[in-house]
Amino acid sequence: MRVKSVEFHEEADAEYERAFDWYFARSEPAAFDFVREVDRAIDTIVQAPDRWPSDAYGTRKFLLRRFPFALIYRELSSKIEILAVAHGHRRPGYWRDRF
Repeated sequence: MRVKSVEFHEEADAEYERAFDWYFARSEPAAFDFVREVDRAIDTIVQAPDRWPSDAYGTRKFLLRRFPFALIYRELSSKIEILAVAHGHRRPGYWRDRF
């Protein structure tokens, strides 16, 4: 089985950077733990992208363990696209205009 590449939507990338910066300003170790947790999530998603249920929009949600964020993604024929690095307290579905 061929492993698909992962790409971040431009706005998801900005959310990831903002979250990292927020943690970094408060605790460098926490910021790097956040990066490791996102990397672990991506590795898990790549191994079995259809493991999590699909919603009406064809997207899936992976909840991070140690941080109040979820990776919202969709599987395309050639790649996995991360549409949002969504904070758990943000309004649901704010990212739906990204595809």
